[in-house]
Amino acid sequence: MTDKPVGIQSPFEQIKKVTKQNMEYWSARDLMIILEYAEYRNFLPVIKKAMKACENSQQIIENHFVQINELVDIGSKAKRTIENYHLSRYACYLIVQNADPSKEIVAMGQTYFAVQTRKQELFEQASEDDKRLMLRQELKKHNTYLASAAKDSGVDTGLDFAIFQNHGYKGLYGGLEAKDIHRRKQLKKSQNILDHMGSTELAANLFRATQTEEKLRRDNIQGKENANRTHYKVGRKVRDTIEELGGTMPENLPVEDSIKKLEKKNQKAFKRITKRGE
Repeated sequence: MTDKPVGIQSPFEQIKKVTKQNMEYWSARDLMIILEYAEYRNFLPVIKKAMKACENSQQIIENHFVQINELVDIGSKAKRTIENYHLSRYACYLIVQNADPSKEIVAMGQTYFAVQTRKQELFEQASEDDKRLMLRQELKKHNTYLASAAKDSGVDTGLDFAIFQNHGYKGLYGGLEAKDIHRRKQLKKSQNILDHMGSTELAANLFRATQTEEKLRRDNIQGKENANRTHYKVGRKVRDTIEELGGTMPENLPVEDSIKKLEKKNQKAFKRITKRGE
């Protein structure tokens, strides 16, 4: 199996939506299309089976399957109301488990949601150090995707990309560029600010990176000025969300020890376990 191409996401990740409160969800009608069901009436029994499975697992159905009515255009400025569901990641997992197993995309969905659901469970149970390690790795990966998307939008590597990155920081950090963040957090020039962030700050930056990449590609943003502006706006939106939720602004979050120390600690522990044959 080949590695995922830079900047190309799973189809299930591409249709994921995020609320203003930073809560992820999927549209049942979007998921229906990905799973190759031509009509909603044929997909509805799969949803009902998934809801039953949710109930049997002693989960509250309404926490995972939110029924809504949507207005859609049907031509000539006319609209009609259609039924839909907003689904949690767990709801999607149950749906693909009950979908037509003969479809290749269904098998892919079963793997995707099983892995992602397990990753979420592990993350919630993890210590602060482990969360930092996981988020830092995710951010490294998504910064690569972001760089690819920015390049496709006309941002050259080198100085142009540094300016592009600073626009994202300025949006998220209330006008502060990377050098300003260094100074505010009393870091040396040689120290990478991302390596000294706690899990909360890393998560905010990860959200900034993933949402900017998706917007650049989805809206086919062209020109480095437009790309810079997009990165700033996404960073600002993340900041606004933190403020709405009553969170601490990222520039005011504490500086942590270098994550490289944790990486070395983990490597040493792994070597000890390997030598003991555990």
